[in-house]
Amino acid sequence: MGQFFFAPSDICPHMTDAIDELGRLASILRIEQSEDFALHDAWLKRSSIPERKRNGITWFPLKIVETGFGIGSYPFIVVERNPGDRLEHRFQSAAPVSLFSAADGLDNAMVNGTIGYVDDQRMKISFYLDELPDWVDEGKIGVNLLFDTRTYDEMFKALNLLINVEKGRLKQLRDILLGYAQPNFKKLDTVVSARLNDSQNAALKLIREAEDLAVVHGPPGTGKTTTLVESMVEVLRDEKQIMVCAPSNAATDHLARSLANKGLRVVRIGNLAKVETDNTALTLDVLLQQERDFKQIRELKKRALELRKMGGKYKRSFGREEAEQRKLIFHEARQINKEARELENYLVQKVLDEAQVIACTLIGSASDYLVGRRFTTVVIDEAGQGIEPAVWVPILKAERVIMAGDPFQLPPTVKSQEAASKGLNITLLEKVIKRSPAVALLREQYRMHELIMAFSNRKFYDNQLVAHASVVDRCLADGIPVEFIDTAGCGFDEKAGDDGDSRCNPDEVNIIRKHFDALTEQLGSDFQFAIISPYRAQVDLLQAEFAGMQHVTVNTIDSFQGQEREVVYISMVRSNEKSEIGFLRDYRRMNVAMTRAKMKLVVVGDSATLGNDKFYNDFLQFAETSGAYRTAWEFNY
Repeated sequence: MGQFFFAPSDICPHMTDAIDELGRLASILRIEQSEDFALHDAWLKRSSIPERKRNGITWFPLKIVETGFGIGSYPFIVVERNPGDRLEHRFQSAAPVSLFSAADGLDNAMVNGTIGYVDDQRMKISFYLDELPDWVDEGKIGVNLLFDTRTYDEMFKALNLLINVEKGRLKQLRDILLGYAQPNFKKLDTVVSARLNDSQNAALKLIREAEDLAVVHGPPGTGKTTTLVESMVEVLRDEKQIMVCAPSNAATDHLARSLANKGLRVVRIGNLAKVETDNTALTLDVLLQQERDFKQIRELKKRALELRKMGGKYKRSFGREEAEQRKLIFHEARQINKEARELENYLVQKVLDEAQVIACTLIGSASDYLVGRRFTTVVIDEAGQGIEPAVWVPILKAERVIMAGDPFQLPPTVKSQEAASKGLNITLLEKVIKRSPAVALLREQYRMHELIMAFSNRKFYDNQLVAHASVVDRCLADGIPVEFIDTAGCGFDEKAGDDGDSRCNPDEVNIIRKHFDALTEQLGSDFQFAIISPYRAQVDLLQAEFAGMQHVTVNTIDSFQGQEREVVYISMVRSNEKSEIGFLRDYRRMNVAMTRAKMKLVVVGDSATLGNDKFYNDFLQFAETSGAYRTAWEFNY
């Protein structure tokens, strides 16, 4: 445990120390922010209202259901979208928005505000104006989500602190995580859980003994969440409270729910509208309402609102006595609101103090509710899906860090190609796994037949994985766990999607349907199927083809990460004379796709297009040597 696997200079030869490395990272993040803003601004300007609605950044039309004045006597409105509008959206509390009018002659009428709260159908927007323009009451209004700098602000704040810290625990963790200092371990009596296998117990031991850093490297199907949850149960025998984070709301909810199912007291911090329904009972909002004194907060806020309405009845043309009376009424309303806020803050901290686990997203760890809180242990799950600056945000509150994930699955989203090429797509998890000895690899997988895992095992995990006895030879009655259906020579050329950005291949849809029909006729349909593709336009075609089939899930590879089915089809789409494969070159995406199947994996693609790339050529050779190769001509093409 005492030696580095790699020195930082082996990975980044131009780096001389942690400060240099983080300074460069901050400059790259600035490139990403500029590109992100430009893309969002361009999308708002060029897209139609229906397009923006589908993209989750516009609500239209809206009905105003409430108006009033909030803190500082600034106006607010509560708007509601049509009951039939159930499209997913990206609005969240405190995000900046623009209220606009679509009425004739008012094309450029808009006013900016901030979201107070939002759920599936309603949104409260506060404005920093004396009063709202008249067109707000004239109908045909909507709201656009503006570019939100808060996430970037928190990431830059974290990087700035890391760069400038000169001593203390944060400096130590910074240098250890980046490989410029050695991690420390303490010797404890061996803790073994009967619910874990040998490699999982080794990860548990590492977590218990790590004083600074431990990493659980969990390839597909190896029980990463199970290991993490068991480890956190053990940690909480000695520690009062931990914080667990993940890059996405979905990953955070999954871990929070798993910990709560173990009987731990979990508080989920985050936008209630973004939290999964199953986790609503864990949210701070719901737990707060269960406090005995919460009723008093409601009564105080109701009294303050009544006073504001009373003060609002005064007109502008009133005398000095009325003005003084109005002033006193609003002063009393503000005092009552202040009392309500103080009581609410007290109850919030009470709920948080009583929690064993506080769960939030990476950026959610910067919540005002958590200001001043530190945690002996901070757990970052799915760490390979967050860009490095975001992962540092919760580490600011840590005494030690536990990271879990797999750098060979889906990477974080980076919108700027320049930023990606300069290293923003390299995660902190990747750096730690390459530079630190504090890593435990989970080696036994429980999901798939050994042949389904074989190619990924060879390409990504140095053949270190083994299939558990319960799945090693589990397959369908046809006895064929892997198939590659080659469309080369069939003229199945790819096409541009309707949006011009994505790609599709209708002929591959037909092949998949024929294979699916033949398979279900032979074996029945008592299995759960998934049909996935890297391209959204292809997914749209597949969803139309398999509409109404309850046992068939159709989605993009990215959206399907973390899921599994008995049978999985992958539609590769790309088929062209130039052998262009686009973002199929992100092989981590294909590692995710190829490891979703439990009993049968069927890949459909054009070997002539794919085979010029070494990764896919290796897969084609694997398919041939394992007896998995078929041609589309078998399906009457």
